Amino acid sequence: MRRRITLQTRVARNIWILSLLAIVASAKAEWKVASAESKPVGAGIEHRHVVVENAATGQRADLDIAIFSAKSCALNVIDNPEGESLSAMMKREKCACGVNGGYFDAEFKPIGLRISEGRTFSPLRRARLITGILLQSSQGVDVIRVGEFSHTKKIITAIQSGPFLVEGSRGVRGLNNSQLARRTFAGIASNDRALLGICSDVSLAELANILATDPVAGDYKIRRAMNLDGGSSSAFWFARENGSAFSIPGQKPVRDFVGVVPK
Repeated sequence: MRRRITLQTRVARNIWILSLLAIVASAKAEWKVASAESKPVGAGIEHRHVVVENAATGQRADLDIAIFSAKSCALNVIDNPEGESLSAMMKREKCACGVNGGYFDAEFKPIGLRISEGRTFSPLRRARLITGILLQSSQGVDVIRVGEFSHTKKIITAIQSGPFLVEGSRGVRGLNNSQLARRTFAGIASNDRALLGICSDVSLAELANILATDPVAGDYKIRRAMNLDGGSSSAFWFARENGSAFSIPGQKPVRDFVGVVPK
């Protein structure tokens, strides 16, 4: 009888511990928008600055997001073999906004698929980290998984990176939650909107939860999002209406950029 009571007690204790862990995990994921400011620029493009906070941990993060219409804008993957700055390249290519691109190796060669103006200059690779592709085809801008990519579809622009952050408007589970870094990302949202953005130091898991938080993208719900090269590579640039630019420069040369050009 004593053994049976002990077993029941252990089961109840384990259930209580699991419930407590679930509550703590949920609290850690509770990000809320503390403040947000949007500035439309025209041609279906807006610059949105967002501050989010996690009440459970006291953590705050800043995001700058370029939200644009896939109908009135086009993506441009810009090769950067000479290692020029994002701001210099955005001005030269007459882009409205842009971020750094995907990963590259020690020899400054791109890692994964790169297509620019219909020309492939780096092949598709299958690896655990680079599971997403940001692309533009005749059907518009999209973020897809590598397994969904088809060579039969006419792709105008594409860049492979990862990992996936948001799927079905929910943060992807199982991402690293310990390594903090500045991060850039790309995504697609409701109402034919796409986005490029940068976030201050957070983990991949935290960024996934932040991007799945309403209303980070204002009136638009982020449906899918993927990570771009982060850390010292992260950079963001946005042209203002008065001819100046909002810029968060990268800390080292990168191999390519993703820009947005009004049609």
